[in-house]
Amino acid sequence: MPKLFDNIFDSNPLLKRLLASGQYISVNGGTYVDIPLAYAATTAAGWFKGTETLDTAENDQITSARYDWCNAYAGITISEEDELKNGGERGVLKLLASKAQQAEKTIKDNLGTGLYSDGTNTKSIVGLRDIVATDQTVGGISQSSYSWWAGQVDSTTSTLTIGAVNLQFENASIDSEKPTAVVSTRTIYTKYYNLLQPQQRFTDSETAKGGFTSLMFNGVPWIADSHCPSSHVFGLNEKHLWLAYHPEANFVKEPFQRPINQRVKTSRIVWMGALGSSNNRLHFKLSGITA
Repeated sequence: MPKLFDNIFDSNPLLKRLLASGQYISVNGGTYVDIPLAYAATTAAGWFKGTETLDTAENDQITSARYDWCNAYAGITISEEDELKNGGERGVLKLLASKAQQAEKTIKDNLGTGLYSDGTNTKSIVGLRDIVATDQTVGGISQSSYSWWAGQVDSTTSTLTIGAVNLQFENASIDSEKPTAVVSTRTIYTKYYNLLQPQQRFTDSETAKGGFTSLMFNGVPWIADSHCPSSHVFGLNEKHLWLAYHPEANFVKEPFQRPINQRVKTSRIVWMGALGSSNNRLHFKLSGITA
């Protein structure tokens, strides 16, 4: 059969949205990935009359969230026996292309899982379960100490209702800023589908272009992602999510090498980057929805 049929990888729509957006940014070096933040108003301000003395005191207004670089890889190995079995140069090239395709899918699958990580794997990128929280240290800033850095979290609601999701959606909305996507497990997505009347089941054409099915919630797509952890619904303002990458390690395939003690040649695809948020209060999550 001329085509390689995928029997292992599952849906990865949030990663695909980030990779296709302007939020996938190249950062060429640096010890950390820094995102500058404005977190306070100027205190030396107000109304005055005539020759009143004006306050000139300085106050801290700007800081930065500092994210560590993280590295991911997926290996490509082919034995000399397989090379000989695969019908000359053309057959070998097709086999190598298939293995490279699988390696890239694997690394993206791991990235998709990393987007939702909770800090358990200290080598992984910071994930949404840490970012959209109230008690974590994210980007070097404590959410417990600085409430402006906390996400909108509902950990007690167990039954999915439109009202419960809408409450958190409104909590994460400020002026014209609002979540741009809602993401959940497939089970919860189906629960939402069943809550809607048939005439309300509108879909998002942009998400459909990427090959994924979605419904609409408050004018934004609701998407099922197989990497989303159970019981969770996330509302994300993607304008404040940044997936940074190093331009020299952006799904780069390294040259093949041959070890001296094996009849194989091996390479790998590597990625180096970080996930960061520039305004956690504009994201929300419900984390206790029962299946």
